[in-house]
Amino acid sequence: MNIRALTIPSIMITLFGASAITYAKSSDTTKKTPIGIPSKPDKDMQTVLDALKALHGKPIEKLTPAEARLQPTPTDAVKKVLVKQGKPTTPLAIASVKDVSIPNPNGPIPAHIYTPEGAGPFPVIVYFHGGGFVLADTKVYDASIRELANNTQAIVVSVDYHSAPEDKFPTQPNEAYRAFKWALVHANEFNGDAKRVAVAGESAGGNLAAVVSLMARDKKETMPIHELLIYPVVDNDMKNSSYRKYANAKPLNAAMMKWFFSHYIFQPSEANSLYAFPNKASSLKGLPPTTIITAEIDPLFTEGEKFANRLQQEGVPVAYKHYTGVTHEFFGMGSVVAKAREAQQFAAEELKKSFNTTQ
Repeated sequence: MNIRALTIPSIMITLFGASAITYAKSSDTTKKTPIGIPSKPDKDMQTVLDALKALHGKPIEKLTPAEARLQPTPTDAVKKVLVKQGKPTTPLAIASVKDVSIPNPNGPIPAHIYTPEGAGPFPVIVYFHGGGFVLADTKVYDASIRELANNTQAIVVSVDYHSAPEDKFPTQPNEAYRAFKWALVHANEFNGDAKRVAVAGESAGGNLAAVVSLMARDKKETMPIHELLIYPVVDNDMKNSSYRKYANAKPLNAAMMKWFFSHYIFQPSEANSLYAFPNKASSLKGLPPTTIITAEIDPLFTEGEKFANRLQQEGVPVAYKHYTGVTHEFFGMGSVVAKAREAQQFAAEELKKSFNTTQ
């Protein structure tokens, strides 16, 4: 199935077995950019990219991890746009945010419990932030987390796993799995429903969400009831079509991905581990229902699309939606990017299907 051959700018493919594939078109009728010619961001996205450029961040790939962590982020750019538009920069309202500490041999894992309004008990989403396993934390992805909590009426447990290179692979997948198991055991203590626990993540966090599912399957332990993978890192093939086409994209480019990989994986053999890159798994059978979101102007587009197709071919229920005219990191930009709001609603709808089925 060649999804790129379609000429619509937003494509949703709901995959529940090989014989049931449906397409939903966006109302936008913009013509597709010919293969080989980088696409242009839409107006909303370009506004954010202009604001990010004006913050004068240095190229991440030329910095040390400590220096890179001090650079302006797309979240900073969104706040700049909001100020320019005369809009408030206060976080989306939510009932409560509580800081917790998850016991862990490598040192406690900080986590943050976002609870929406309502009586509960609520479904639970264990969420992993992006940043190439090296950068960022819950604060940078706070907008995504609040939207997920409110739109799904679920508690979100956001996990600040230890970063590379100070803590090398497989620290991050091991901590992600430990956090998921902690949520299963302690859900009732924070008004969550232990029978309805999903995983979610953006970019590197999408990788960790997928890895948690693989680990649970392989260990024959309790599985997440759903996995939401937002432009996930699932492979290290830097020669695919989107890596070539969007090698110089912003805010994520090929040079940055090479830098992230160099700080995350230290042994060549580790790069072949399914717990480093889920697409290296010999089989994806038995994974939970999966939602995958990809962005067009993103080196990670191709691997996300291929992962969705592979999951479907191996019998996993998949809902996949691709957004054109937007870049990596767009998902949490709902306050200024219309397609981010669409993506947030799509993700919430798919999560709620699994939550409601399990009740």
